[in-house]
Amino acid sequence: MFRNSKYDTRKTEAFLNSEAAVALAIDALGFLAARPDALARFLSQTGIGPSTLRATARDPAFLAAVIDYLLGDEDLLVAYAGHAGIEPGRIAAARRALQ
Repeated sequence: MFRNSKYDTRKTEAFLNSEAAVALAIDALGFLAARPDALARFLSQTGIGPSTLRATARDPAFLAAVIDYLLGDEDLLVAYAGHAGIEPGRIAAARRALQ
């Protein structure tokens, strides 16, 4: 996905365990929730409604979609990485761990 880019996870931590990836995705969801415009775009793309968000939030496929959403928007990706104090490549590693 980010091979030969500044977000190439081979240059950072290449692998996360699934538990760490789930924690990162849940944190990223909280990050999106604090940004109503970003959350609204994400919910629109996934077809999830605000009323079902809490019930869906533990679904591994949904958590992977949260990370995919960040990976698809470089500005949001960099903002989240800065917020979380991690390298952007760690987010891509989390996505691989959720497969």
